[in-house]
This record gives sequence, structure tokens and C-alpha cells, in this order.
Amino acid sequence: MSELPNPQLECVRVTKRFGHALVVDDLSFALYPGECLGVIGPNGAGKTTTVKMCLGLSEPDSGEINLFGLSMPSKAQAIKARIGVVSQFDTLDPDFDCVENLLVYGRYFGLSKQTIKERIPELLEFAALSNKAHSKPGELSGGMKRRLSLARALINDPQMLLLDEPTTGLDPQARHLMWERLQQLLAKGKSILLTTHFMDEAERLCDRLLVLDHGRKIAEGKPRDLIEIHVEPHVVEVYGADPQELLKGGLRNLAERVEVSGETVFFYTHAAHPLLQALELQPHLKVLHRPANLEDLFLKLTGRQMREGS
Repeated sequence: MSELPNPQLECVRVTKRFGHALVVDDLSFALYPGECLGVIGPNGAGKTTTVKMCLGLSEPDSGEINLFGLSMPSKAQAIKARIGVVSQFDTLDPDFDCVENLLVYGRYFGLSKQTIKERIPELLEFAALSNKAHSKPGELSGGMKRRLSLARALINDPQMLLLDEPTTGLDPQARHLMWERLQQLLAKGKSILLTTHFMDEAERLCDRLLVLDHGRKIAEGKPRDLIEIHVEPHVVEVYGADPQELLKGGLRNLAERVEVSGETVFFYTHAAHPLLQALELQPHLKVLHRPANLEDLFLKLTGRQMREGS
């Protein structure tokens, strides 16, 4: 059995408080070369705070954060030369066009103007923005802005990318194009730390997942492995009747676990056939039978209740 390579990013028992609120609680995890580690959790779980500490924008109260074997934040400058960042919100300069945004950002890394100019055409092509080279951010769609932010994060040819909800607010076509670009980067050996609220995005892109809630790690592993461990394989969604009336019969006993959300009843089971047969006797109901997915895992581990904050 081959040994794992040294992690590019390692957090060891990291804790962070804001006032009396414990935002990150004894958190440990690692990111290895060439992998995508997804960080998921409800609002207020500590995802963005964790990313900020990894970037040296916030200092942990206790614990250690190391990138490339260097301590953050004491070696922040050397570390930042080797990473790329796409933040939750666009930070593009509205007064500069696409080329100028890349040029100015590249200068922050001490790259020569010639080196940056040589990289710009390839980055614009990668971002599907070659025909928008001299357009300003205000003239771009949301998807174009996010791809420009990604291209800008690559100007220093980083070994690692930290992406904080990079596809929030994008339409499905723009999200899929962004996913395609991120998969290309992973194929080139880049490593990615990704926070997301989109479970399909996490399942598509991530080699491993870190599930956070109230600042603590509550699960970690490969997406499909986590689903198999924590969730029954069959899910039957039923709606079209009052959920409480529906559950007065014997249907509840035909599944290992039942949840109600609004007008929908979710039956989780290892054997769906008896339940589906019983539901055939109630043709007025709408029934969806599907395999368990990452959203089911997320809701089981963190609950269905709405959370305030971010």
C-alpha cells in the first residue's frame, strides 16, 4: 500500500472565536496534491472563516495551519505566491478591462510585464473570454466575471486554488462551464479547496468532502462512501396529500426512516418495493423513487431547518 504524499495544506486542531461565538472548533483536515477537497455545511458552519484562516486573513486562536510545509500566517507572503484565490464575491477592478485586470494582478506577484503578457492570451482562452479581452467587468455576464476571476487567480501559475462558493449566482450553463474549467485544472495536477452550497457541484468535482456544522467536522470521506455509510440507498418522495394523514396508515413502517418537509414525505429504505406497491393503491399521490444522493446526506447530518447567517 503506497503512502500518501505530504499534504499541501494541513490544518491541525484549529479553533477560532469571535467574541463568545465559537466559529471553528478543533478542526483538523488535509488537502493533498492533485485533489479537490470540498467543504460543505449550512450557513454559519465555519466554511468561509476556515478559508480566511488558510489565507492568513484571520489568525486562529489555537492550532496550526501549514501550506507547502510553511506556517500560516507567519510565512504568508511565501505561501500566497503559490496559491490562487477566487472569493465569494467579485473583486475585479471595474475601471480596467479583462487584460488590464490580469496585468495589474500579475504585478502584485512581482511577475514581469513580459511574463504576464505571455500568459494572458492562454488564460483568456481558458476562461472563454478571448473575444472580451478589452471589455470591462460591467459589460460582462455573471458567468464571465466568475471565469475572469478564475483566470486572474491563475496568473501566478499556483499549485493550489482556494475557491469560496465560486459558482453562487450563476445560471446552469455558466455553472457547467465553470465546472469544466475546474476539472481541467485538476487534470493538470492543481489541488483545490472548494466551499460550496451546491451538492451536485460537490459530488461532481470533489475527491473528498469535509462536512462542517457549528464549526466542527462531523464527517469526512469520498462522496459516495459517505452516502453509503450514512444514508439508506433508496429514497421515495411522496406528495399530493396531507403528510400527517398519509402517515396515519402503515406506510411509516415500510421504511427505516421517514422525514417530512413541507408537503413532501421522504421515505428512506433499503428495500423500496413493498413501499412502492403500497403507494400504487393511492394513485392520487405523486411518487418519486430515486437513489440516495449527497443532498440526503447533507440534510441527515445537518438537519432541514433554515439557518441564519453565512
